[in-house]
Amino acid sequence: MPKTAADFDPEVLILFDAYVHGALDRRGFLDKAAKYAVGGVTATMLLDELSPKFAEAQQVKTDDARLKIERAEYASPLGTGTMKGYLVRPASATGRLPGVVVIHENRGLNPHIEDIARRIALDGYQAFAPDALTPLGGYPAAGEDEARVLFGKLDQTKTREDMVAGANFLRMHAGCNGRIGAVGFCYGGGICNMLATRVPELLASVPFYGGPAAAEDVPKIKAQLLIQYAGNDARVNAGWPAYETALKAAGVKYTMHMYPGVEHGFNNDTTPRYDKAAAALAWTRTMEFFAATLRK
Repeated sequence: MPKTAADFDPEVLILFDAYVHGALDRRGFLDKAAKYAVGGVTATMLLDELSPKFAEAQQVKTDDARLKIERAEYASPLGTGTMKGYLVRPASATGRLPGVVVIHENRGLNPHIEDIARRIALDGYQAFAPDALTPLGGYPAAGEDEARVLFGKLDQTKTREDMVAGANFLRMHAGCNGRIGAVGFCYGGGICNMLATRVPELLASVPFYGGPAAAEDVPKIKAQLLIQYAGNDARVNAGWPAYETALKAAGVKYTMHMYPGVEHGFNNDTTPRYDKAAAALAWTRTMEFFAATLRK
């Protein structure tokens, strides 16, 4: 039976969160987690158990005949120059569709995020997932550990411009009707908040456990926000009170849901931090929100 967050000491989950977000390197995690490795379990085993299992969690096959899938390039003149992404739409669609930008975590466009894009496309959207790691060769074949290292080498000022350009690429794409939203996770959640301040045509944004937009930029937000937080995510949740104050002061339309007792990353069904009930509810809310805001 797959392990869940409840099978790990809370301190190990905190250490893993620090590792994922660059506060600890691999050796640092292993050293600090060693004291929690008991009963024949090693620190290396703990890290492996907590790491993503993409193939096991895939919901929509990469060659699903119901979808038209392509690797697209787009211009990012204020960022990297030329970027790449994953463009998906229903194969049976003949007209222009509302679009959803899908923003990955701080590891680039991994197989899980591609799967998320395919799920969204099956609901009748044109989904586009840009890969911030494009200037460094894209998401690496070596996987998450290498992706995390590469991600730390990006020029984040340029990367933000690459994400803005990605949203505009989707908005102006021939297969999109110009009505776009965004959804992102962790780093991608923060990018969703940023996009709401930079892309005035963005109608809806769904940041999952992401950092807030800069307070001075909040008055620029035109999109409606559906904000999803994990109850046990003290690091990210610390930014919410000030963000809420800024949103209220600016008159931004938003709804926030806090899912009690779940971990940062609870929507990611490739890791033990996944919480099936919370993820299902959050995803239902997400797709209902997009239907209400993006469909005419």
